[in-house]
Amino acid sequence: MEKHQTRAIRLPCFGIEIRLAREDSPENSGEGTITSDLRDAGDAIEARRYNAAIDGLESLILAHACAGVDVESPAYVEGIETAVEAIGNHV
Repeated sequence: MEKHQTRAIRLPCFGIEIRLAREDSPENSGEGTITSDLRDAGDAIEARRYNAAIDGLESLILAHACAGVDVESPAYVEGIETAVEAIGNHV
């Protein structure tokens, strides 16, 4: 069994931390986990909708990181901040 080095990526916004167990390669798809401070602890319908949108955004960020996209670039981080603002304005 092949041993994989875990790589941690800490983004400078919203406490986002990505842990990549494996990046994408021709042999294997990437895999990892993502955590952040973006969740709303409330149980109201608005909080559930907001959290659902955040789940989607986090999934996209994780998928990009697993695929080798530079999620640490200033432009990417700015895109995350803009997306979170848009989610907040929509919900």
